[in-house]
Amino acid sequence: MSTLHTVNKSPFDGTSLSSALGLALPGDAVLLIEDGVVGARKGSSAAKAIEASLASCKVYVLGPDVAARGMKAEDLVSGVESVDYAGFVDLAANHARTQSWL
Repeated sequence: MSTLHTVNKSPFDGTSLSSALGLALPGDAVLLIEDGVVGARKGSSAAKAIEASLASCKVYVLGPDVAARGMKAEDLVSGVESVDYAGFVDLAANHARTQSWL
C-alpha cells in the first residue's frame, strides 16, 4: 500500500519536509506543493535529503507552484519530476492513501 506524501511548507519554516522524507517508504511518492517546492532547489539545505530519498521513492514538484516562485526546471535537484494539476490527480489516484504534511 503506497502513500503519496504532500508537503506544502517551505523546509525553512518547519520540519514537514524532513518528516515526510524520513517516513516515506520504498514505493511511496513525495509531492512538493505551494512553498514546499523551494526545498527541491539545487543547493538548498534540503537538497541532500531529497537526493538521498530518490533512491527509494519518487519526489515530485507541482510545476505551476515552481513557476509561481520564479524557479525553473533547471533549478531543481536532479531526479525530481515536475507534474501539472492533472499529474497531481494521477498521483493521488495511483497511491492507496495520501498524507498531507502541514
